[in-house]
Amino acid sequence: MITDWKEALSDKNYILQAAITVVVLAVVILSLTNFLNYIETRQGIILPDPLLIHFKPINLTWFIFGLLYLSLIIGLFEISRNPKQLIFIFQVYALLVVIRMAAMYLVPLNPPLDMIPLNDPFVQYFGTRRLLTKDLFFSGHTATLFLLFLVVQNNKLKTIFLIFTVAVALSVLLQHVHYPIAVLAAPFFTCTSYRVIFYLSQKINM
Repeated sequence: MITDWKEALSDKNYILQAAITVVVLAVVILSLTNFLNYIETRQGIILPDPLLIHFKPINLTWFIFGLLYLSLIIGLFEISRNPKQLIFIFQVYALLVVIRMAAMYLVPLNPPLDMIPLNDPFVQYFGTRRLLTKDLFFSGHTATLFLLFLVVQNNKLKTIFLIFTVAVALSVLLQHVHYPIAVLAAPFFTCTSYRVIFYLSQKINM
């Protein structure tokens, strides 16, 4: 790991790519904060979902965030062993956020009427400082965990992240935080972001 980082930090091309990636990611995240505040003020539609009407919501907030933040800590620690892989996941995540903002803009939704909001104190303190209810399409929690599944190379961690992805996807449905279509769409958009960045990185490094 130390050798890999020494080699990476001695490579001017890597340093330039890393610097650009970090700046772009920071701009995207700041843009997301402002965008989410805008989304909360916009009226959308409530989907007549045939699945959610069959059960009452269950509050699984702490279970969802427990799995999410545990996965982020473990995943980023594992990925940071490889400097190029770390930059790669930052690039994929930045593109994923941009696609998600575009999807939310194009598909204005109101939450299910009996939704139990996900109260994330970290996001509220460092991000929008408000309770979010309309960042609905597509599921960011599901997409983030599925991205970790795609990027990590350790087979045991891959299995764990896949299980966590399914668990969180089911949990946000049980809490009526997302419509099923938003959860099902998350892996598709994540795979698209992954493939686009992988293709571009292959072209750049040829």
